[in-house]
Amino acid sequence: MKNVKIGLFGIGLDTYWPQFAGLETRLRGYVDLVASRLTRPGVEIVNLGLIDNPEKALQAGHDFRAADVDLIFLHVTTYALSSTVLPVVRRAKVPVIILNLQPAAALDYATFNLMGDRTAMTGEWLAHCCACPVPEIANVFNRCGIAFHQVTGMLHEDPAAWSEIDAWIDAARVAYVMEHNRLGVMGHYYNGMLDIYSDLTQQCAHFGGHIEIVEVDELAALRREVSEAQITARIAEFRSAFDVQPDCSEPELARAARTSVALDRLVAEHRLGSLAYYYMGTGNVDNEDAISSIILGNSLLTARGVPVAGELEIKNAQAMKIMDSFGVGGSFTEYYAMDYTDDVVLMGHDGPGHLAIAEGKTKVRPLSVYHGKVGRGLSVEMSVKHGPVTLLSVVQTRDGKLKFLAAEGESVPGPILEIGNTNSRYRFPCGARRFVNDWNAHGPAHHCAVGIGHIIPKLEKLAALLGLEIAVVR
Repeated sequence: MKNVKIGLFGIGLDTYWPQFAGLETRLRGYVDLVASRLTRPGVEIVNLGLIDNPEKALQAGHDFRAADVDLIFLHVTTYALSSTVLPVVRRAKVPVIILNLQPAAALDYATFNLMGDRTAMTGEWLAHCCACPVPEIANVFNRCGIAFHQVTGMLHEDPAAWSEIDAWIDAARVAYVMEHNRLGVMGHYYNGMLDIYSDLTQQCAHFGGHIEIVEVDELAALRREVSEAQITARIAEFRSAFDVQPDCSEPELARAARTSVALDRLVAEHRLGSLAYYYMGTGNVDNEDAISSIILGNSLLTARGVPVAGELEIKNAQAMKIMDSFGVGGSFTEYYAMDYTDDVVLMGHDGPGHLAIAEGKTKVRPLSVYHGKVGRGLSVEMSVKHGPVTLLSVVQTRDGKLKFLAAEGESVPGPILEIGNTNSRYRFPCGARRFVNDWNAHGPAHHCAVGIGHIIPKLEKLAALLGLEIAVVR
Protein backbone atom coordinates (compact mmCIF):
# COMPACT_ATOMS: atom_id res chain seq x y z
CA MET A 1 0.00 0.00 0.00
CA LYS A 2 1.26 3.46 -0.89
CA ASN A 3 1.84 6.21 1.64
CA VAL A 4 -1.02 8.46 2.73
CA LYS A 5 -0.50 11.92 1.25
CA ILE A 6 -0.81 14.94 3.54
CA GLY A 7 -0.99 18.37 1.95
CA LEU A 8 0.47 21.38 3.74
CA PHE A 9 0.41 25.05 2.89
CA GLY A 10 0.95 28.22 4.87
CA ILE A 11 -0.76 31.52 4.18
CA GLY A 12 0.56 35.07 4.23
CA LEU A 13 -0.03 38.39 2.49
CA ASP A 14 2.39 39.47 -0.23
CA THR A 15 1.66 43.15 0.50
CA TYR A 16 3.65 42.77 3.74
CA TRP A 17 6.93 41.53 2.24
CA PRO A 18 8.32 44.88 0.99
CA GLN A 19 7.01 46.59 4.14
CA PHE A 20 8.59 44.33 6.78
CA ALA A 21 12.11 43.06 6.20
CA GLY A 22 12.63 39.37 6.95
CA LEU A 23 8.95 38.59 7.66
CA GLU A 24 8.40 36.39 4.60
CA THR A 25 11.54 34.34 5.28
CA ARG A 26 10.51 33.92 8.92
CA LEU A 27 7.04 32.70 8.02
CA ARG A 28 8.36 30.27 5.41
CA GLY A 29 10.52 28.87 8.20
CA TYR A 30 7.36 28.23 10.24
CA VAL A 31 5.87 26.20 7.39
CA ASP A 32 9.07 24.19 6.93
CA LEU A 33 9.15 23.46 10.66
CA VAL A 34 5.57 22.14 10.53
CA ALA A 35 6.47 20.01 7.50
CA SER A 36 9.37 18.44 9.40
CA ARG A 37 7.11 17.69 12.38
CA LEU A 38 4.50 16.06 10.13
CA THR A 39 7.03 13.81 8.41
CA ARG A 40 6.95 10.15 9.54
CA PRO A 41 7.02 6.64 8.04
CA GLY A 42 4.01 5.85 5.88
CA VAL A 43 3.25 9.54 5.25
CA GLU A 44 4.19 11.64 2.23
CA ILE A 45 4.10 15.39 2.83
CA VAL A 46 3.14 17.55 -0.14
CA ASN A 47 4.40 20.96 1.04
CA LEU A 48 3.41 23.88 -1.19
CA GLY A 49 5.07 26.43 1.08
CA LEU A 50 3.67 29.91 1.65
CA ILE A 51 0.66 30.94 -0.44
CA ASP A 52 0.36 34.72 -0.36
CA ASN A 53 -2.01 35.78 -3.18
CA PRO A 54 -5.11 34.47 -5.00
CA GLU A 55 -3.17 33.48 -8.14
CA LYS A 56 -0.88 31.18 -6.16
CA ALA A 57 -3.91 29.85 -4.30
CA LEU A 58 -5.61 28.78 -7.52
CA GLN A 59 -2.47 26.97 -8.67
CA ALA A 60 -2.09 25.35 -5.24
CA GLY A 61 -5.58 23.88 -5.55
CA HIS A 62 -4.60 22.30 -8.87
CA ASP A 63 -1.32 21.06 -7.39
CA PHE A 64 -2.98 19.39 -4.41
CA ARG A 65 -5.54 17.81 -6.66
CA ALA A 66 -2.87 16.53 -9.04
CA ALA A 67 -0.91 15.14 -6.07
CA ASP A 68 -4.04 13.28 -4.86
CA VAL A 69 -3.65 14.40 -1.25
CA ASP A 70 -5.89 12.78 1.37
CA LEU A 71 -5.89 15.61 3.91
CA ILE A 72 -4.74 19.24 4.00
CA PHE A 73 -3.17 21.13 6.89
CA LEU A 74 -3.64 24.88 6.48
CA HIS A 75 -0.97 26.59 8.58
CA VAL A 76 -1.99 30.16 9.42
CA THR A 77 1.31 32.01 9.86
CA THR A 78 -0.01 35.59 10.00
CA TYR A 79 -2.95 37.63 8.78
CA ALA A 80 -3.87 36.61 5.23
CA LEU A 81 -6.84 37.15 2.97
CA SER A 82 -9.46 34.43 2.76
CA SER A 83 -9.10 34.69 -1.02
CA THR A 84 -5.69 33.01 -0.61
CA VAL A 85 -7.40 30.05 1.09
CA LEU A 86 -10.68 29.29 -0.64
CA PRO A 87 -9.33 28.40 -4.11
CA VAL A 88 -6.92 25.89 -2.60
CA VAL A 89 -9.50 24.01 -0.58
CA ARG A 90 -12.35 24.21 -3.12
CA ARG A 91 -10.23 22.65 -5.83
CA ALA A 92 -8.57 20.00 -3.67
CA LYS A 93 -11.88 18.80 -2.20
CA VAL A 94 -10.41 16.94 0.78
CA PRO A 95 -10.79 17.52 4.54
CA VAL A 96 -8.91 20.54 5.88
CA ILE A 97 -7.40 21.17 9.32
CA ILE A 98 -6.62 24.78 10.25
CA LEU A 99 -3.39 25.02 12.24
CA ASN A 100 -3.53 28.14 14.39
CA LEU A 101 -0.06 27.74 15.88
CA GLN A 102 1.51 30.79 17.46
CA PRO A 103 5.35 30.74 17.56
CA ALA A 104 5.48 31.59 21.29
CA ALA A 105 3.19 31.48 24.29
CA ALA A 106 3.15 35.29 24.41
CA LEU A 107 5.04 38.28 23.13
CA ASP A 108 7.66 39.70 25.48
CA TYR A 109 5.70 42.92 25.95
CA ALA A 110 8.44 44.90 27.69
CA THR A 111 11.09 44.08 25.10
CA PHE A 112 8.61 44.58 22.29
CA ASN A 113 7.60 48.04 23.48
CA LEU A 114 11.27 49.09 23.78
CA MET A 115 12.00 48.32 20.12
CA GLY A 116 11.38 51.96 19.21
CA ASP A 117 10.86 51.41 15.50
CA ARG A 118 7.12 51.01 15.04
CA THR A 119 7.53 49.44 11.61
CA ALA A 120 9.79 46.78 13.10
CA MET A 121 7.32 46.41 15.97
CA THR A 122 4.47 45.81 13.53
CA GLY A 123 6.53 43.19 11.69
CA GLU A 124 7.22 41.41 14.97
CA TRP A 125 3.53 41.51 15.85
CA LEU A 126 2.59 40.11 12.42
CA ALA A 127 4.96 37.17 13.04
CA HIS A 128 2.72 36.26 16.00
CA CYS A 129 -0.60 37.18 14.36
CA CYS A 130 -1.77 33.61 13.61
CA ALA A 131 -5.18 33.81 15.27
CA CYS A 132 -6.22 36.97 13.43
CA PRO A 133 -7.56 35.57 10.11
CA VAL A 134 -9.07 32.34 11.46
CA PRO A 135 -12.57 33.83 11.98
CA GLU A 136 -12.48 35.17 8.42
CA ILE A 137 -11.48 31.76 7.07
CA ALA A 138 -14.12 30.01 9.16
CA ASN A 139 -16.79 32.43 7.94
CA VAL A 140 -15.94 31.78 4.31
CA PHE A 141 -15.74 28.00 4.79
CA ASN A 142 -19.16 27.99 6.48
CA ARG A 143 -20.74 30.10 3.76
CA CYS A 144 -19.25 27.80 1.12
CA GLY A 145 -20.35 24.61 2.88
CA ILE A 146 -16.76 23.45 3.45
CA ALA A 147 -16.25 21.40 6.59
CA PHE A 148 -13.12 22.27 8.55
CA HIS A 149 -11.41 21.41 11.82
CA GLN A 150 -8.98 23.38 13.98
CA VAL A 151 -5.92 22.88 16.14
CA THR A 152 -5.13 25.93 18.27
CA GLY A 153 -1.92 26.20 20.22
CA MET A 154 1.79 26.90 19.88
CA LEU A 155 4.34 26.01 17.25
CA HIS A 156 6.91 25.07 19.91
CA GLU A 157 6.68 23.21 23.22
CA ASP A 158 2.97 22.43 23.04
CA PRO A 159 2.48 18.67 23.48
CA ALA A 160 -1.32 19.02 23.54
CA ALA A 161 -1.47 20.71 20.14
CA TRP A 162 1.01 18.35 18.52
CA SER A 163 -0.70 15.31 20.02
CA GLU A 164 -3.90 16.49 18.37
CA ILE A 165 -2.11 16.96 15.06
CA ASP A 166 -0.64 13.47 15.37
CA ALA A 167 -4.14 12.10 15.98
CA TRP A 168 -5.38 13.75 12.78
CA ILE A 169 -2.56 12.12 10.83
CA ASP A 170 -3.31 8.74 12.40
CA ALA A 171 -6.99 9.15 11.52
CA ALA A 172 -6.09 10.10 7.95
CA ARG A 173 -3.91 6.99 7.66
CA VAL A 174 -6.74 4.76 8.86
CA ALA A 175 -9.20 6.43 6.47
CA TYR A 176 -6.67 5.73 3.70
CA VAL A 177 -6.39 2.09 4.77
CA MET A 178 -10.17 1.67 4.72
CA GLU A 179 -10.40 3.40 1.32
CA HIS A 180 -7.99 0.83 -0.13
CA ASN A 181 -8.94 -2.24 1.90
CA ARG A 182 -10.22 -5.42 0.28
CA LEU A 183 -12.76 -7.05 2.58
CA GLY A 184 -13.48 -10.70 1.90
CA VAL A 185 -16.97 -12.07 2.51
CA MET A 186 -17.09 -15.87 2.67
CA GLY A 187 -20.20 -17.92 3.32
CA HIS A 188 -23.53 -16.63 4.53
CA TYR A 189 -25.17 -14.97 7.52
CA TYR A 190 -25.95 -16.89 10.68
CA ASN A 191 -29.61 -17.70 10.12
CA GLY A 192 -31.88 -15.42 12.14
CA MET A 193 -29.30 -12.91 13.45
CA LEU A 194 -31.19 -9.96 12.00
CA ASP A 195 -28.94 -7.36 13.63
CA ILE A 196 -25.85 -8.40 11.65
CA TYR A 197 -27.40 -8.27 8.19
CA SER A 198 -25.72 -5.47 6.30
CA ASP A 199 -25.86 -3.63 2.96
CA LEU A 200 -22.53 -4.17 1.21
CA THR A 201 -22.99 -1.14 -1.02
CA GLN A 202 -23.53 0.96 2.10
CA GLN A 203 -20.19 -0.23 3.47
CA CYS A 204 -18.41 0.84 0.29
CA ALA A 205 -20.23 4.17 0.29
CA HIS A 206 -19.09 5.03 3.82
CA PHE A 207 -15.62 3.47 3.98
CA GLY A 208 -14.57 2.97 0.36
CA GLY A 209 -12.60 -0.15 -0.40
CA HIS A 210 -13.64 -3.25 -2.28
CA ILE A 211 -15.71 -6.22 -1.12
CA GLU A 212 -14.63 -9.54 -2.56
CA ILE A 213 -17.10 -12.43 -2.43
CA VAL A 214 -15.10 -15.56 -1.64
CA GLU A 215 -16.28 -19.16 -2.02
CA VAL A 216 -15.85 -21.70 0.78
CA ASP A 217 -15.36 -24.27 -1.99
CA GLU A 218 -12.19 -22.45 -2.99
CA LEU A 219 -10.83 -22.76 0.54
CA ALA A 220 -11.69 -26.48 0.54
CA ALA A 221 -9.92 -26.93 -2.79
CA LEU A 222 -6.83 -25.11 -1.53
CA ARG A 223 -6.75 -27.38 1.53
CA ARG A 224 -6.34 -30.40 -0.74
CA GLU A 225 -3.15 -28.88 -2.18
CA VAL A 226 -1.40 -28.38 1.18
CA SER A 227 1.66 -30.61 1.62
CA GLU A 228 2.66 -32.60 4.67
CA ALA A 229 5.75 -30.43 5.02
CA GLN A 230 3.58 -27.31 5.14
CA ILE A 231 1.37 -28.93 7.78
CA THR A 232 4.39 -29.82 9.91
CA ALA A 233 5.77 -26.30 9.65
CA ARG A 234 2.43 -24.74 10.54
CA ILE A 235 1.99 -26.97 13.60
CA ALA A 236 5.40 -25.76 14.76
CA GLU A 237 4.18 -22.18 14.25
CA PHE A 238 1.06 -22.98 16.29
CA ARG A 239 3.18 -24.25 19.15
CA SER A 240 5.28 -21.08 19.02
CA ALA A 241 2.38 -18.64 18.78
CA PHE A 242 -0.08 -20.38 21.11
CA ASP A 243 -0.05 -22.22 24.42
CA VAL A 244 -1.28 -25.52 22.99
CA GLN A 245 -2.90 -27.53 25.77
CA PRO A 246 -1.92 -31.19 26.29
CA ASP A 247 -5.39 -32.48 25.38
CA CYS A 248 -5.14 -31.11 21.82
CA SER A 249 -4.66 -34.13 19.55
CA GLU A 250 -2.15 -34.25 16.73
CA PRO A 251 -4.84 -35.04 14.11
CA GLU A 252 -6.78 -31.91 15.15
CA LEU A 253 -3.63 -29.79 15.05
CA ALA A 254 -2.89 -31.15 11.58
CA ARG A 255 -6.43 -30.42 10.43
CA ALA A 256 -6.21 -26.84 11.69
CA ALA A 257 -2.74 -26.44 10.16
CA ARG A 258 -3.96 -27.58 6.75
CA THR A 259 -6.76 -25.03 6.86
CA SER A 260 -4.44 -22.27 8.11
CA VAL A 261 -2.02 -22.75 5.21
CA ALA A 262 -4.93 -22.75 2.75
CA LEU A 263 -6.36 -19.61 4.35
CA ASP A 264 -3.08 -17.76 3.94
CA ARG A 265 -3.06 -18.64 0.26
CA LEU A 266 -6.71 -17.62 -0.14
CA VAL A 267 -6.03 -14.25 1.49
CA ALA A 268 -2.91 -13.72 -0.64
CA GLU A 269 -4.60 -14.63 -3.92
CA HIS A 270 -7.52 -12.26 -3.27
CA ARG A 271 -5.27 -9.62 -1.63
CA LEU A 272 -7.61 -9.42 1.36
CA GLY A 273 -7.06 -6.97 4.21
CA SER A 274 -9.92 -8.33 6.31
CA LEU A 275 -12.47 -11.14 6.21
CA ALA A 276 -15.98 -11.86 7.45
CA TYR A 277 -17.09 -15.49 7.33
CA TYR A 278 -19.68 -18.02 8.45
CA TYR A 279 -20.67 -21.35 6.97
CA MET A 280 -21.91 -24.73 8.03
CA GLY A 281 -21.00 -26.93 5.08
CA THR A 282 -23.60 -29.50 6.05
CA GLY A 283 -23.73 -32.28 3.46
CA ASN A 284 -20.33 -31.39 2.03
CA VAL A 285 -17.56 -33.08 3.97
CA ASP A 286 -14.72 -30.95 2.58
CA ASN A 287 -16.49 -27.67 3.30
CA GLU A 288 -17.52 -28.68 6.81
CA ASP A 289 -13.99 -29.88 7.51
CA ALA A 290 -12.57 -26.54 6.37
CA ILE A 291 -14.96 -24.40 8.41
CA SER A 292 -14.70 -26.45 11.59
CA SER A 293 -10.89 -26.17 11.60
CA ILE A 294 -10.60 -22.49 10.78
CA ILE A 295 -10.18 -20.80 14.18
CA LEU A 296 -6.41 -21.07 14.67
CA GLY A 297 -5.66 -19.91 11.15
CA ASN A 298 -8.03 -16.98 11.50
CA SER A 299 -6.39 -16.01 14.79
CA LEU A 300 -2.97 -15.92 13.12
CA LEU A 301 -4.37 -13.79 10.30
CA THR A 302 -5.98 -11.38 12.77
CA ALA A 303 -2.68 -10.95 14.61
CA ARG A 304 -0.95 -10.22 11.27
CA GLY A 305 -3.23 -7.34 10.36
CA VAL A 306 -5.96 -9.25 8.51
CA PRO A 307 -8.78 -9.21 11.08
CA VAL A 308 -11.33 -12.00 10.72
CA ALA A 309 -14.90 -11.63 11.99
CA GLY A 310 -17.14 -14.64 12.50
CA GLU A 311 -20.88 -15.01 11.91
CA LEU A 312 -20.42 -12.96 8.71
CA GLU A 313 -20.49 -9.80 10.85
CA ILE A 314 -19.35 -7.43 8.10
CA LYS A 315 -19.89 -4.28 10.17
CA ASN A 316 -17.65 -5.69 12.85
CA ALA A 317 -15.00 -6.73 10.35
CA GLN A 318 -14.85 -3.03 9.47
CA ALA A 319 -14.62 -2.03 13.15
CA MET A 320 -11.87 -4.58 13.71
CA LYS A 321 -9.91 -3.32 10.70
CA ILE A 322 -10.19 0.25 11.96
CA MET A 323 -8.91 -0.68 15.41
CA ASP A 324 -6.09 -2.78 13.99
CA SER A 325 -5.10 0.03 11.62
CA PHE A 326 -4.76 2.34 14.62
CA GLY A 327 -2.33 -0.25 16.02
CA VAL A 328 -4.45 -1.20 19.04
CA GLY A 329 -5.76 -4.62 18.04
CA GLY A 330 -9.42 -5.14 17.33
CA SER A 331 -10.65 -8.45 18.70
CA PHE A 332 -14.17 -9.78 18.05
CA THR A 333 -16.31 -9.59 21.18
CA GLU A 334 -19.82 -9.44 22.65
CA TYR A 335 -21.47 -9.47 26.07
CA TYR A 336 -21.04 -12.78 27.91
CA ALA A 337 -22.47 -11.99 31.31
CA MET A 338 -22.61 -9.36 34.05
CA ASP A 339 -20.67 -9.59 37.29
CA TYR A 340 -22.60 -7.32 39.63
CA THR A 341 -20.39 -8.26 42.56
CA ASP A 342 -17.27 -6.81 40.91
CA ASP A 343 -19.19 -4.30 38.74
CA VAL A 344 -17.71 -5.63 35.49
CA VAL A 345 -19.06 -6.83 32.16
CA LEU A 346 -17.75 -10.17 30.87
CA MET A 347 -17.18 -10.00 27.12
CA GLY A 348 -15.71 -12.40 24.58
CA HIS A 349 -16.67 -14.66 21.69
CA ASP A 350 -16.06 -18.04 20.16
CA GLY A 351 -13.81 -18.20 17.13
CA PRO A 352 -10.62 -16.23 16.43
CA GLY A 353 -8.97 -13.76 18.80
CA HIS A 354 -6.35 -11.06 18.32
CA LEU A 355 -3.18 -12.67 19.67
CA ALA A 356 -1.24 -9.40 19.67
CA ILE A 357 -3.43 -7.93 22.43
CA ALA A 358 -3.71 -11.03 24.62
CA GLU A 359 -2.86 -11.08 28.31
CA GLY A 360 -0.16 -13.73 28.23
CA LYS A 361 -0.09 -16.48 25.66
CA THR A 362 -3.35 -17.54 24.04
CA LYS A 363 -4.40 -21.06 24.95
CA VAL A 364 -5.61 -23.61 22.41
CA ARG A 365 -8.26 -26.00 23.70
CA PRO A 366 -10.21 -28.81 22.01
CA LEU A 367 -14.00 -28.48 21.96
CA SER A 368 -16.29 -31.46 21.35
CA VAL A 369 -18.99 -29.08 20.15
CA TYR A 370 -19.03 -25.54 18.76
CA HIS A 371 -22.04 -24.11 20.55
CA GLY A 372 -24.69 -23.01 18.08
CA LYS A 373 -22.54 -24.07 15.14
CA VAL A 374 -21.63 -27.18 13.20
CA GLY A 375 -18.70 -29.39 14.07
CA ARG A 376 -15.97 -29.63 16.65
CA GLY A 377 -12.26 -28.91 16.80
CA LEU A 378 -9.69 -26.56 18.27
CA SER A 379 -10.51 -23.15 19.68
CA VAL A 380 -8.63 -20.29 21.34
CA GLU A 381 -8.98 -18.98 24.88
CA MET A 382 -7.58 -15.53 25.68
CA SER A 383 -8.17 -12.40 27.68
CA VAL A 384 -7.34 -8.91 26.44
CA LYS A 385 -4.31 -7.30 28.11
CA HIS A 386 -5.12 -5.75 31.45
CA GLY A 387 -5.30 -1.98 31.26
CA PRO A 388 -7.16 0.64 29.24
CA VAL A 389 -9.34 -0.53 26.35
CA THR A 390 -11.63 0.99 23.75
CA LEU A 391 -14.73 -0.61 22.27
CA LEU A 392 -15.90 0.25 18.76
CA SER A 393 -19.09 -0.73 16.98
CA VAL A 394 -20.12 0.18 13.44
CA VAL A 395 -23.86 0.72 13.78
CA GLN A 396 -26.44 0.65 11.01
CA THR A 397 -29.15 3.19 11.81
CA ARG A 398 -32.82 3.20 10.98
CA ASP A 399 -32.35 5.74 8.19
CA GLY A 400 -29.88 3.48 6.39
CA LYS A 401 -26.72 5.25 7.46
CA LEU A 402 -23.71 4.06 9.43
CA LYS A 403 -22.33 5.57 12.61
CA PHE A 404 -19.67 4.78 15.19
CA LEU A 405 -20.42 3.81 18.77
CA ALA A 406 -17.45 3.82 21.15
CA ALA A 407 -16.59 3.55 24.83
CA GLU A 408 -13.46 3.51 26.94
CA GLY A 409 -12.96 1.21 29.89
CA GLU A 410 -10.41 -1.07 31.49
CA SER A 411 -9.64 -4.75 31.14
CA VAL A 412 -9.24 -5.98 34.70
CA PRO A 413 -7.88 -9.21 36.18
CA GLY A 414 -10.16 -11.77 37.75
CA PRO A 415 -11.76 -15.13 37.04
CA ILE A 416 -13.00 -15.83 33.52
CA LEU A 417 -15.01 -18.63 31.95
CA GLU A 418 -12.48 -21.24 30.85
CA ILE A 419 -14.60 -22.57 28.00
CA GLY A 420 -12.15 -22.32 25.12
CA ASN A 421 -13.31 -18.90 23.91
CA THR A 422 -11.98 -15.35 24.19
CA ASN A 423 -13.12 -13.88 27.50
CA SER A 424 -12.32 -10.67 29.40
CA ARG A 425 -13.58 -8.60 32.31
CA TYR A 426 -14.23 -4.93 31.56
CA ARG A 427 -14.87 -2.12 34.00
CA PHE A 428 -16.38 1.16 32.79
CA PRO A 429 -16.32 4.59 34.46
CA CYS A 430 -20.12 4.78 34.49
CA GLY A 431 -20.51 1.30 36.03
CA ALA A 432 -21.63 -1.96 34.46
CA ARG A 433 -25.40 -1.33 34.67
CA ARG A 434 -25.23 2.16 33.20
CA PHE A 435 -22.78 1.12 30.50
CA VAL A 436 -24.96 -1.72 29.23
CA ASN A 437 -28.10 0.41 29.20
CA ASP A 438 -26.42 3.34 27.45
CA TRP A 439 -24.61 1.15 24.90
CA ASN A 440 -27.77 -0.78 24.03
CA ALA A 441 -29.76 2.45 23.66
CA HIS A 442 -27.87 3.20 20.44
CA GLY A 443 -29.12 -0.04 18.85
CA PRO A 444 -25.80 -1.61 17.83
CA ALA A 445 -25.43 -5.17 16.65
CA HIS A 446 -24.49 -7.49 19.49
CA HIS A 447 -20.85 -7.69 18.34
CA CYS A 448 -18.15 -5.03 18.66
CA ALA A 449 -14.37 -4.72 18.40
CA VAL A 450 -12.09 -4.21 21.40
CA GLY A 451 -8.60 -2.72 21.30
CA ILE A 452 -6.04 -1.74 23.90
CA GLY A 453 -5.56 1.87 24.98
CA HIS A 454 -7.93 4.82 24.99
CA ILE A 455 -8.30 6.15 21.44
CA ILE A 456 -11.69 7.87 21.31
CA PRO A 457 -10.10 11.22 20.27
CA LYS A 458 -8.66 9.44 17.23
CA LEU A 459 -11.95 7.70 16.47
CA GLU A 460 -13.72 11.05 16.66
CA LYS A 461 -11.30 12.46 14.10
CA LEU A 462 -11.72 9.43 11.83
CA ALA A 463 -15.49 9.85 12.03
CA ALA A 464 -15.10 13.51 11.05
CA LEU A 465 -12.94 12.59 8.04
CA LEU A 466 -15.44 9.94 6.93
CA GLY A 467 -18.47 12.15 7.56
CA LEU A 468 -19.89 9.75 10.17
CA GLU A 469 -21.67 10.46 13.41
CA ILE A 470 -19.97 9.05 16.50
CA ALA A 471 -21.71 8.37 19.81
CA VAL A 472 -19.60 7.86 22.92
CA VAL A 473 -20.77 6.07 26.07
CA ARG A 474 -18.96 7.59 29.04
